[in-house]
Amino acid sequence: MRADDSPPPEIRDLLDRRTRAREERRWDEADALRDEIAGLGWEVQDAAGGSSARPLLPPEPAATGYADPNDLATLLDEPASVDASLQLLAEDHPEDLHRFLAALELHPPAPSFEIVIVANAPTFDADAIAGQGPTVLRTSSRLGWADARNLGLRRSRGEVTVLVDTSVEPIGEFLEPLLATFSDPTVGIAGPWGVTSDDGRQFESADPGEVDAIEGYCLALRREALRAVVGFDRRFRFYRNADLDLSFAIRDAGWRAVRTERLPLELHDHRGWASLPDAERDRLSRRNFYRFLDHWGDRRDLLVRRAGR
Repeated sequence: MRADDSPPPEIRDLLDRRTRAREERRWDEADALRDEIAGLGWEVQDAAGGSSARPLLPPEPAATGYADPNDLATLLDEPASVDASLQLLAEDHPEDLHRFLAALELHPPAPSFEIVIVANAPTFDADAIAGQGPTVLRTSSRLGWADARNLGLRRSRGEVTVLVDTSVEPIGEFLEPLLATFSDPTVGIAGPWGVTSDDGRQFESADPGEVDAIEGYCLALRREALRAVVGFDRRFRFYRNADLDLSFAIRDAGWRAVRTERLPLELHDHRGWASLPDAERDRLSRRNFYRFLDHWGDRRDLLVRRAGR
């Protein structure tokens, strides 16, 4: 964090109190302190060593100083210049990013593509791993998951943008069959992992075909559909269930979600899940799911199986 972004003494005092509350598992008090800090214009960032804060991002990204101003203007209103944008998020675990890029070099996609890496204040030199090819968008302080992904989405040049988690390893050419799904003009979002639900509360893995939501391990978005919804709700600071929320937003805008046939992709340990204590990841997941329910809990009409499609 830059020196001019350091929180003032009153914020540091609230952060210390929040850290103690979290250590003692007083979650309601910790949440109340987070909200109090937000009311003073600061966003809490939790880590294993305690809580820190940065100034809240304003609703419009152009005013924030956490990325190069040239990286903040959206490109989504411009025509696509490549078939696909592959977007990766670099935070920790450099070996995962290296594994994906090395595998992609072994199995180069047939369509035209670009690689966009959001270097979200990583703990390693993302440029050294990326080399000369990818576009690297750098932040000077760690953004929430949705803010970081949205930064990459705004800079996408592809007709389809594919969000790929670095837990995924290509073991073959996966992009061409994925993009083929979008030959159907009604498809707005697609990927090799999808879920459906009977009640909008319990979701389960689905067979290929139309689904309620695409999971974020590999999530592809048509450019026109992305323009319609702008991106993820920035309140999803943690990744879990943000894919449900975005999928439902795209489907509510009139597009279909389709799980593809199996693609040549191998899933490894998901670091965003495995790196957190059980209680913390469950709490963050639950909070995000409540946010999803606030948005879509009464929209049973969007459930594929209930709609009889």
